[in-house]
Parts: sequence; C-alpha cells; structure tokens
Amino acid sequence: MTIPIDDLFRSNRKTISLIIQPNGKLTVRAPQRMSQIQIMEFVRTHEDWIRKNQARVKDSPPPPLKVFRDGEFFLYLGQEYPLSVISHQRPALTFGNSGFQLSRSNLPGARQVFFNWYKTQARFVISKRVEFLAAKHKFIYKKIRISSARTRWGSCSITGTLSFTWRLVMAPPEIVDYVVLHELVHTRIKNHSKTFWHRLGELLPEYKSSVHWLKQNGKFLTLLGKGDE
Repeated sequence: MTIPIDDLFRSNRKTISLIIQPNGKLTVRAPQRMSQIQIMEFVRTHEDWIRKNQARVKDSPPPPLKVFRDGEFFLYLGQEYPLSVISHQRPALTFGNSGFQLSRSNLPGARQVFFNWYKTQARFVISKRVEFLAAKHKFIYKKIRISSARTRWGSCSITGTLSFTWRLVMAPPEIVDYVVLHELVHTRIKNHSKTFWHRLGELLPEYKSSVHWLKQNGKFLTLLGKGDE
C-alpha cells in the first residue's frame, strides 16, 4: 500500500525532505525538476521511517491549549515561568525573574501579545547566537530571518539567508545553539549527506541528543490556536 502524500511543495532546493506533521500527515518538499515518479519512489523507500514516525506522533497526546489564566506556565529558553494577570500596566506583557505579567485589559488578545513578545525575543536571542557561533567557527551568512514556520526549526537559503521559527526561543539554550549550528553548516554543505553530519559532529559532538530532544519535546514549543500563526 502506497503512503499518501498530504502536501507536496516544490522549490529551487537541491534535495528532497519528508516531514511528519503534528497530526500525522506527510509533507514532502522536493526540487522543481524532480518527477512525480521519483518523488513517489523516494517515499516508498522510506516507508518504514514514515510509518514509524506517523505512529509516534498519533500516539503522543497533544499539548494543552493555552488559556492565559493566572498561574499558567509559559516556556522561555527551556524554563517554565508563571503568568500573573494584573490590573493594568504598560506594555501589555512584561517578563522578569518572577515570570510573566499581563495586563487584564489585554486578556482578549493575549495570544497575539505573547506571539509578538516571543518573536521579538527570538530575533534578539537567535541573532546573538548566530553572530557568536558564525564568528567562532568562521561561517559567513547573508542575513537572519525570524519566521512562523510550524514544521521547520530553521533553514538556510541558497543565498545564505538563515531562517528560524520564533518557537525556538522556547527551547533550552543548547537546543538553540544546535539549530543555529545546523543551519550555519548548511551555508557550506547544502544537503544532509554524511559529510554534513560529520562536520556538524566535529563542531557539536553531542548534537544527536539535541535531535532527540526536539523530536520528543518540539510539540510543546507552541502557543497553539489562531494567534500562533
């Protein structure tokens, strides 16, 4: 039985990738010139991997929907911090050692308020780590972009633009560094060949633990709902 492809996206990329969505659906990203027959053959040869990961996703309970109530916890750089809803403040959302504080008047739009805060923090935190690690290991990149990608933690364009989802700022610092280094290595090696993984392993010998962490915990790095776009 052939595994159905739920979404197929073609671009100027050089390699094909398989992505299992949180709902178990299969997304395929393929080069423009790759034929449908070649794509289906690639999917067929990876059938065991696809079914194994689809089963893992479907058997794993989804994270609870955030409701933005007093005492609820939110992730930032791998730590959980409580939310306090207070009578009034400007700006609408602040963060400190005691956690998050949200103005009660902004509760109706709390999801968007948190989204904006996370995206701002992601740009600051991730940009600093890219700058540091690129200088340390002598990588050259064009620019940094913060996205709202749901299925990719990061990407590197052919021209050297590095993109990272804002959700990454919810992860521990070592996970942020793994994703940053992963994309920096792509500025030189555009595929996921043995050469790529060998080079990444030289720079980050423990990278496999980060890969495992993201597979197990990545679904929790989200706000969920309409505001999480």
